[in-house]
Amino acid sequence: MKNGADVPSLGSGGLLVLLAGQLLPMIDFSIVNVALDAISTALHASPIQLELIVAVYGIAFAVTLAMGGRLGDNYGRRRVFTLGVVLFGVASLLCGIASSVWLLLIARGLQGIGAALVVPQILATLHVCLHGRQHARAIGLYGGIGGLAFIIGQVLGGFLIAANFGGYGWRSVFLINIPLCIMIVLLAAKTIPETKKAEKVSVDLSGTSLLASAIGCLLVALALGPLLHWSWPCILLLAAFPLLLNRLWRVEVKLEQQQGAPLLPPSLMRLNGVRFGLSIAVLFFSCWSGFMFAVALTLQSGLGMTPFQSGNAFIALGVAYFLGSLFSTRVVEKLGKLATLLTGCGIQMTGLLALMFTFNNGWPDVGILALIPATALTGLGQSFIVSCFYRIGLSDVPKDHAGAGSAMLSTVQQAAFGLGPMLLGSVYSQVLQQHGSYKEAILITLAAEWMLMLLLVVRSVMTRKRLAVQPGC
Repeated sequence: MKNGADVPSLGSGGLLVLLAGQLLPMIDFSIVNVALDAISTALHASPIQLELIVAVYGIAFAVTLAMGGRLGDNYGRRRVFTLGVVLFGVASLLCGIASSVWLLLIARGLQGIGAALVVPQILATLHVCLHGRQHARAIGLYGGIGGLAFIIGQVLGGFLIAANFGGYGWRSVFLINIPLCIMIVLLAAKTIPETKKAEKVSVDLSGTSLLASAIGCLLVALALGPLLHWSWPCILLLAAFPLLLNRLWRVEVKLEQQQGAPLLPPSLMRLNGVRFGLSIAVLFFSCWSGFMFAVALTLQSGLGMTPFQSGNAFIALGVAYFLGSLFSTRVVEKLGKLATLLTGCGIQMTGLLALMFTFNNGWPDVGILALIPATALTGLGQSFIVSCFYRIGLSDVPKDHAGAGSAMLSTVQQAAFGLGPMLLGSVYSQVLQQHGSYKEAILITLAAEWMLMLLLVVRSVMTRKRLAVQPGC
């Protein structure tokens, strides 16, 4: 099917299959965090190798997302979605049976590529097949599932390692993906309509390679820099990032002027909604992943919780996030997108202050129950922000560019997810090294996140007139 009036509608069954597909790659960002200690013991992994186990998935995911969107536009979004789920399942099996760190790293990279084939097709299919209130509700669920997956990963990973089913230990956090992948593949053909662009466009190999090089340089430098004490190779990689971005922009502009099909169309970057959506991605999602990393580390290393207990500490955040996502459509209809975004920022910033108060006054006897009020507020605020990110970012994207637009937003989002633990994690580790106190480390890290969220509020207020966002979806 091609984009347009002849595109069949997406039923509730197809929506559930797409959202199940979304859960897989999102969960694998966080489920590995609670397994790193067990992986280190079993495979004798060094600290640098553990960093790479986390980073290589995010790098492969981020640098191939835009290409995944283009492949879906050309060859059919359902077809590429199914291919991505199959690749993700095979890679998960390879992760689960890996006998060395290097085999695990290769499998994690394949997982990231599979995830990059899956994710752009979901948002593009929703954007093309649904309209009006149905579209708004689906986007709200998309945002809710995407965030809830982080919490599910923390809780599920801790449970699987503690249960040690079949003696598989940490391997079970990867093997659990296989039956889910099989179920999604079997249902996709029956429930998801096939959509693609009316005409195929050529693949932008130069843009893809430059994008991969730029994001790869940045994430590798930030991942390994603190561990290698910012030696000259890390500095060179970091310095190459802006140069590669500048070259990417020039190549894409030239290709678009020649009536070609750039991977990241510069014309989309001129849309106010897209530019502001990218700002939200950089500021918010890096804060989010950094928050999950720092708090999880504090709960386990600072307060002595087990991985299972640490995962359970995020349940209130996850429940509040999911409920907030369900109500986000009504809130947007009543307040408008930008006002809802600002409301979410205010609620989350209040939750961060409450969490700082809880750690400061309850340390070292902070239990799971004491964390519920602050984490629930944080989760509720996050749900409103994520909901508005997708609505604002895609609000003025033409349907013919649905794949490229969703890929652009998702690429920056996933890159920000990878940046967060490195940026806020460096603040955390620096304070911990200087003061030797987990309490001081988490308080200063949360304060740094609060300041970044304040920057997002200022950016939102300054952009109000240019966005001219009206109430509605």
